[in-house]
Order: sequence, then C-alpha cells, then structure tokens
Amino acid sequence: MKPVLLLIPGMLNTAAVWSRVTPLLEGQADIRIASVVTQASIADMARDAWALVADVPAGTPLVVCGFSMGGYTALEMLAHPQRAVAALGLLDTSSRPETPEGMVTREKTIAAIGKDFDRFLDGLLKFLTAPATHDKPELMKAMRDMMVEVGPEATIRQNRAIMARADSRPLLPSLKLPVLVMCGSEDKVTPPELSTEMAQLIPGARLEWIAGAGHMAPLEDPARVAGLIKTLL
Repeated sequence: MKPVLLLIPGMLNTAAVWSRVTPLLEGQADIRIASVVTQASIADMARDAWALVADVPAGTPLVVCGFSMGGYTALEMLAHPQRAVAALGLLDTSSRPETPEGMVTREKTIAAIGKDFDRFLDGLLKFLTAPATHDKPELMKAMRDMMVEVGPEATIRQNRAIMARADSRPLLPSLKLPVLVMCGSEDKVTPPELSTEMAQLIPGARLEWIAGAGHMAPLEDPARVAGLIKTLL
C-alpha cells in the first residue's frame, strides 16, 4: 500500500521549497503539500494540514514531514491528533517556544519587512544558506523568487504565528512512532543543537545531519533530504 506523504513548508515558503525533493520521491508515495501562508497561528496551520489529509483511509499509512515552521506545525498536529501518523520527519526545526530575546529579534524583523521587504530578503537569504550555496546564483534566485511570491504581509503574519508557538518539548517523550530528526550541519536559524535536543527527548528517534547545508536543506541538498524521507516511507 502506497503511503501518503504530507510535506509542510516553512516560513516564506510556497510548495516550491519541496520542488527539488518531490521528483526524487516519485512513485514512492501520494505526496501532498500543505499551504502555510494564509493562517494566523500555528494551530490554524495544523488544522488546515489535517484537513488536507482528511480523506486518507484509516488503513493507509500517513507520513508527516515538517520543515522549519512546518516542523512546529507537525508537532502541533501530533499534539491534537485526528488520526494515526505512521512516521514523522522533523527537518531544520525546533521544539522550543520563542525566547524573550527571540521576541525582540522578531519585532525588529517585522519592522524591517514593513520598511523594505526586498532589502530584508537580500540579507536573509545569505543567513539562511550555507556559504557554498551563495555561489549558486540560479538557486539563490529561485529561493528569492519564492519568498517574493509569499510577500511581506504573509511573512509578518507568519512571524507573529511563530512568536506565539507552543513549547513542544513536553510532548516529545510521549511520541510513540518512528521519528527522524534532520538538520543542515550549517543551519544558523535552528542550529544543530536544537535537533540534538529533540532527538534526545523522543524515544527511539533517529538523528541525521545534512552535511554542508544551511537552513534551506530541501533546496540546498534535495538528494540527501529525499533519501532520508525515503527511509520513513
């Protein structure tokens, strides 16, 4: 039986964040990609993600993989389950709530977005990606085009949602399903120690590094990401 794979994008992402991964999974699963650009909260994103798989028969395995903010959404889904999930992937994400310092930084980020979105993106792209990716102009442009499509209003809304996210750490020890935690070795947004923490809190979780990738691992190293997701399928 072919499983259903629900992929959840992160902040400033459309479905295009998975565009280099999904061709490598062709035939392996019924792939569905959630949208996270219109909602006002992580809970709303989780609700809409559940709705996207509401038609999946109970006997069909459902695998959920969340990237960055999509990881927050995946954990929120499991905190309020509507059906069984066969396996979970957490990619370049965290189970922690926003810190007071993070709140201050995000308020500055929101101000920067409102003032000059294009300039904000120019600085953000280099922070999100590994130095080796900076030398790939076509890939950098594709990422920027995706973020421009999301736009400043949705990006501000997503930042507000992230600021109010739940602390998922109490949930992790209760998870009773195969969990794969993945992180780019050069991720500066959700650094590797946050993935290590999640893997230590989740019984039986597997931790895998994506060598040389920054935060944008699905686009920076799609072959490695697809290979790891295949192990969940």
